[in-house]
Amino acid sequence: MVLGSMAPRRRWLLLGLAALAVIALVAAGAVVVTRLAGDNKPDGAAPTAGSPSASPPGTPTPSPTGPPAGADITGPLNLLLVGIDTRVSVPGWEPHADAVLVLHVPKGLGRAYLFSLPRDLLVDIPAFPKADYAGGRTKLTHAMSFGSRVPGKPKQPSTAQGYELLRSTVSGYTGLRIDAGAVLTFTGFDRLVNALGGVDIYVDQRVASLHRRPDGKYRESVPGGYTGPQMVYEKGNRHLNGWQALDYARQRYITGGDYARQRHQQQLIRALTRKILDEGLARQPERVDQVVAALGDTLLYVGGRRIVDLAYALGGVPEDRFVPVGLPGSGVGKGSAYRGEQLTSVGRGFITELRAGRAEPYLAAHPTLRVKT
Repeated sequence: MVLGSMAPRRRWLLLGLAALAVIALVAAGAVVVTRLAGDNKPDGAAPTAGSPSASPPGTPTPSPTGPPAGADITGPLNLLLVGIDTRVSVPGWEPHADAVLVLHVPKGLGRAYLFSLPRDLLVDIPAFPKADYAGGRTKLTHAMSFGSRVPGKPKQPSTAQGYELLRSTVSGYTGLRIDAGAVLTFTGFDRLVNALGGVDIYVDQRVASLHRRPDGKYRESVPGGYTGPQMVYEKGNRHLNGWQALDYARQRYITGGDYARQRHQQQLIRALTRKILDEGLARQPERVDQVVAALGDTLLYVGGRRIVDLAYALGGVPEDRFVPVGLPGSGVGKGSAYRGEQLTSVGRGFITELRAGRAEPYLAAHPTLRVKT
């Protein structure tokens, strides 16, 4: 892997895009991905010159004789970032999408919006013959599990195939064409944060961990939950290492539930990108090599263009124009009649206005949608 020959600006952009995918995927469970997804082009992906491909994030684009690779990408771009709970130790377990985020970059690539879709969002999942799935209306998280089923191989679910159905479902719900996507393992996130020396974040509410003890070890699992001392993240400015950042962003049994968890994910995105910029990693190629090498094969990227091309294209997005957005929602049914979540009219309105290119006026009219970081 040779990054030293890349311009400093492109090195930072490559790392920043990888970091964005990493943080966005921390909320749920371990992602198990054993291979990159060949040459499958996402539904509705923008046409590109040459054959589409999927390559590791550290794969440099050969030096061109003309404009830099990615210079022809002008937007709009939509990236789907997914966190998967696989629980491979459980026989017959199918992967579930526990964190689903969309990064939208409007035409001109001067601004970016990141928003989460609730894992329990009620959606129409289309038929998917590859998995013998007839389609239906259910929670968004199930699109990954239904799509991952490989006929004749009940104990060998395909995460890449599940992602394909999830991508189609998200595109159908939002009306946005998905150009590329990323999936990351827990291990990858932990490695990245530690390679960067941890991350600084303002914890906006007291969060008690369901999973970890103060020393970082896992709490003992008992029928109905866990037992033993709990790691607690008190309100205020905190410095988190890899396992702490991962643990903090996983918690949803807190005030605000899954919507608070989505907010915390987005706050971590901003915190890490600020760290990358503030530490001037673009001027430290050895640090960039260290961080990208630490990711190894834990990052899966699927798209019609190389990730380095997208990184170059996104180079014009200033850090202060990266806008995390929280979409409000509410439950459908209560108690035993609970069916899932739905976005409020304000939340649905943002997606409509985003698609029409009117996100900024809408956010000005609904300032509470902007996630404070």
